[in-house]
Amino acid sequence: MKEQNRTEARKRIEAARLGGGEDRLQRQHDAGKLTARERIEVLLDEGTFQEIDALVTHRCTDFGMEKRRVAGDGVVTGWGEVDGRRIFIYSQDFTVEGGSLSATNAAKICKVMDMALKAGTPVIGINDSGGARIQEGVASLGGYADIFLRNTLASGVIPQLSAILGPCAGGAVYSPALTDFIFMAEGTSYMFVTGPSVVKTVTHEEVTQEELGGASTHASRSGVSHFRCRDDRHCLEEIRRLLSYLPSNNLDTAPESPCNDPVDRADPELATIVPESREKPYDMAEVLKRVVDRDSIMEVQKDFAQNIITAFARMDGKPVGIVANQPAVLAGCLDIHASVKAARFVRFLDCFNIPILTFVDVPGFLPGTDQEWNGIITNGAKLLYAYCEATVPKLTVIIRKAYGGAYDVMSSKHIRGDLNLAWPSAEIAVMGAPGAVAILFRKEIAASDEPQEVSAARTEEYENLFANPFNAAERGYIDAVIEEPETRPRLIEGLRLLAGKRDQNPAKKHGNEPL
Repeated sequence: MKEQNRTEARKRIEAARLGGGEDRLQRQHDAGKLTARERIEVLLDEGTFQEIDALVTHRCTDFGMEKRRVAGDGVVTGWGEVDGRRIFIYSQDFTVEGGSLSATNAAKICKVMDMALKAGTPVIGINDSGGARIQEGVASLGGYADIFLRNTLASGVIPQLSAILGPCAGGAVYSPALTDFIFMAEGTSYMFVTGPSVVKTVTHEEVTQEELGGASTHASRSGVSHFRCRDDRHCLEEIRRLLSYLPSNNLDTAPESPCNDPVDRADPELATIVPESREKPYDMAEVLKRVVDRDSIMEVQKDFAQNIITAFARMDGKPVGIVANQPAVLAGCLDIHASVKAARFVRFLDCFNIPILTFVDVPGFLPGTDQEWNGIITNGAKLLYAYCEATVPKLTVIIRKAYGGAYDVMSSKHIRGDLNLAWPSAEIAVMGAPGAVAILFRKEIAASDEPQEVSAARTEEYENLFANPFNAAERGYIDAVIEEPETRPRLIEGLRLLAGKRDQNPAKKHGNEPL
């Protein structure tokens, strides 16, 4: 009997490994996609995957489903290691019933999520599914809700990453949306609440799947996707890379890497990056590259709201998060998309105890009816709230402009910035000199026979007072005005000083963030 059971177990496990069968596996490859198990092999360290629930089958008997049972039921679950660190994973198998979610399929996913939360390790979800299994009706919908609840409870406790490597439509999109980061692959993955056919019926719009919810759309227009990748393999490699910056849980420390970049490296090129003319743009990415450990930047949402940069990097081998205005796009103004993008990133960094470096060159919030009518007030407040609430080390460097309310928002001393530095090119004021002079001296200018000369003289006077970092430094709002090449060593020293920082917010159930 024992030998018979052993043989049967091997037979069933082999059937599970074949998923929907050789023909469907080949169709997966023909579509330019890896299979569910191949994706796990690429993501995990070789030989570390431990599968669970490989023999689970669905229990539906409606619509002839009792004749269509496949071991594993369309999702592969278990745990393994990435660079020697434990993670939990589920990978939907499109070759089995289109990867559709059944009650038992959902239970498998919930089990690994529960185990990940108890073990304090990240969970990775690889999505490739036609959605809810229609034959099971509300049981399938309930399965989605069970997953959504666990996404929410695990939020801020363990990192949750989602890879969209095929279809993800309808209610299925909300689980990835609740996770920390979403990866998509060009040409093979898409997300939308309602597909092109429904859109056409309801709104009469003609749109393709790619246009409606492809990787490019969500990377550049909606901001739903954080990382746009070339294909399945590149996507999984990028997930491995991201995990190298993240702690396993909210009580752990982020992994350190060997650093061959001198801590005291002073880069003289930094002194020439900012143009003499305050109206001329420059690339903030060049500043960041010269300050952080060499080749350590991993930008998040690179194609979305490009007037602000959000990125992971390393300083002295230790992970940090970066938020930086980008003067090369919209002059670095904060608008709705930039505010939400940065706020979400700041909150993630605070959840997982990753220090925040903020590089400031911001002329203010973007004006206009479009911004006001779509809620720049509430959306801008999201970034303010995120910075105010964050208790991790917060280090700020004002590169050039820091005007108006945007100065306050960008991790200023007033909202618990720990170390606030400024370059000699910094300008900290309510607004730019021309605008301020037009308001302050409008009567004098209007009454003058030579208004241009009066305006020029008053502008020079205003600039001498405020187009510099000294007024703020005199009040202690800036801790030090530093030479540009000193930036890297000064920040690393600050990070070392603040490594043991302890700060906390008032006791409460939770705040009422402006959503």
